[in-house]
Amino acid sequence: MRIGIIGPIGSGKSTLSHLLSSYYNVPMVKEPVESSPFLPLFYADKKKFALVSQAAFYGELFLSMWHTKDEQFLICDSTMFSNLVFVELLKKENMMTDGEVELTYKIADAHMKLLPELDIHIVLVRDEDSLFDNVRKRSRSLEKDQYDYLKFHYKHYGRVLDQVFSKYNVPKEKILYLRVDNMFNQLHFNDLVAKIEDKYHQSKHQQQTLDLN
Repeated sequence: MRIGIIGPIGSGKSTLSHLLSSYYNVPMVKEPVESSPFLPLFYADKKKFALVSQAAFYGELFLSMWHTKDEQFLICDSTMFSNLVFVELLKKENMMTDGEVELTYKIADAHMKLLPELDIHIVLVRDEDSLFDNVRKRSRSLEKDQYDYLKFHYKHYGRVLDQVFSKYNVPKEKILYLRVDNMFNQLHFNDLVAKIEDKYHQSKHQQQTLDLN
């Protein structure tokens, strides 16, 4: 089972990834953005560094996923679609041009042709107040004074993600919208695991049916 986790800033992708990786005792691909030297440049001047930073984030994520491409069971703290969502959001904010977005998609297409597909795309769902609260709690200095950026991000994230899924014809059977709360609560975590495993089995059954036909 190869699981990819995606969601807006502050939704808990890293938390769930670590918990699932520990629960199943399997490798985890960590999202490289937080430790990237390009992140401070992006937050300092989004318009100037949008293309450069997104290309860097995408390249680092691709390398991480390439090195783990042969793992049969894997938890990914991001997916190759994640940066495309950010690119589309930056375009909406007039921080990236049509040409820059087109170039990013060409690079994304080349990358994704080299990687195995994920079995499940988990989309984390939280209300906006919860997202802002999580961002405040983790107290990352770069995220301070980013209210307008985050507000725009939260407003458009879900719709843009659905557009990206549609563009790449990701089957609905492989997408699990997962509403999360306190994932350290054992009962809640057990419920999340049950939903993930149920979705995985549904997806596999659907694929087997298609193969028979």
